[in-house]
Amino acid sequence: MAGVGFALRDLARADDLLGVARAYLHATIIASGPWLATILALGTLSIVAGGDTLGEEVALFRLCVIYNFGFSLILTGPIAIVATRFLADRIYERAVTAAPGMLLGACALTALPQGAPVAVFYFVFVEAPWPVRLAATIGYLVTAYLWIAAVFLTALKDYSAIAASFAVGMETGFLAGWALAPLGPAGLLFGFSAGLATVLFAIVARSFAEYPYPAARPFEFLVYFRRYWDLALTALAYNAAIWVDKWVMWTAPRAETMAGALVSYPDYDSAMFLAYLTILPAMALFVLLVETSFYERYLAFFREIRTHGTWMRLQIAHRNVVDAVGEGFRLLVVVQGAVSYLAILLAPAIFEALGIGFSQIGMFRFGVLGALFHAMLLFVLIVFAYFDLRLLALKLALFFLAANLLLSVATLQAGFEWYGYGYFLSAASSFAVAYWIMLRKLGNLPYLAFVEINPSVRRD
Repeated sequence: MAGVGFALRDLARADDLLGVARAYLHATIIASGPWLATILALGTLSIVAGGDTLGEEVALFRLCVIYNFGFSLILTGPIAIVATRFLADRIYERAVTAAPGMLLGACALTALPQGAPVAVFYFVFVEAPWPVRLAATIGYLVTAYLWIAAVFLTALKDYSAIAASFAVGMETGFLAGWALAPLGPAGLLFGFSAGLATVLFAIVARSFAEYPYPAARPFEFLVYFRRYWDLALTALAYNAAIWVDKWVMWTAPRAETMAGALVSYPDYDSAMFLAYLTILPAMALFVLLVETSFYERYLAFFREIRTHGTWMRLQIAHRNVVDAVGEGFRLLVVVQGAVSYLAILLAPAIFEALGIGFSQIGMFRFGVLGALFHAMLLFVLIVFAYFDLRLLALKLALFFLAANLLLSVATLQAGFEWYGYGYFLSAASSFAVAYWIMLRKLGNLPYLAFVEINPSVRRD
């Protein structure tokens, strides 16, 4: 993300508030565009199409979107992360002719293994009219393709076009869903998918325009799975960790089952999705300021190694890297901590304005605290990615997954008043472990650079 972050940082330094606002808006879209578009479009469509007569139909629509969003993120994550590494290496080597082929190959690799099982799930196990099943299956594939296309978001220079594509796509999804709402869940799903497809086609078109090469060797990037298998497993474990507490809570006494196979706990799900929205400022801030500052000092440190700098100069560069990480954490803690505090304090007013039952406030507040530590954990994992500590990142992702699973089960058994504690405690404990390890690694950065991540010393 650092490349586009520099351009956005320059925009934010313009001598007007509009430049700052535009920079933060673009950073938010780049950091969490597909997720943000899904949440906002889903929320607005649910409100507009809701009502006493359509309540159950809107609930079915929302549940299909949630299933598509969650499972596509988990199953597509390994492909997207490996494709990201492949694209990053090609950009570094200035050999980007493989980019268009990789995009098509990654989409094909997504559709072939996932399309058939998804169709079987909706057409065999879900009890709904066939238009709903068809719309849900198409929606899953569009969502999965969007995760793949999002790989290019940080590699495209025209960030204004990216922001415009998301704005147009969200508006298209809202208008199409609104127009097709009389058709019930199928109409809402088709309209919603039209919005996501608009964003998808815009990103793909922009990617082909920026990398105008023949789409050759679409599966060349597959060799990266053998070398970066740990990276793929990290994405799988991390994305599963985000959702495992929802799966556990879907077995709660108040959980519901729709259409024969779609299980959920609406109160917990909506409270957690709303809590996730509170980390948008931290994500934007990370892209705009934190990562760019760290990346500059990261490059300076390794530049001293490549140019055979003196030990004193290397120590100074080492200290600058540590300071960049510390400054970044302080900035994120201050900003995100303030946002989280306000969200917790104003929860009753927020819930009243949105028409949400007050029984969800406890889950929401612990979700906000969990999201705070979750954002900090993500920062640590990105730092590990810069230093190519892939196995360590995998272990931390597995720890987060296991902690969220076990603690969510424990809090479910403890009763309603404990709902939300599992995610909060797992995110907090995972961050604490990750942060302690990161401090040890950064404290001995020269050894890390010369021995642990030195390709001539270690074995992949």
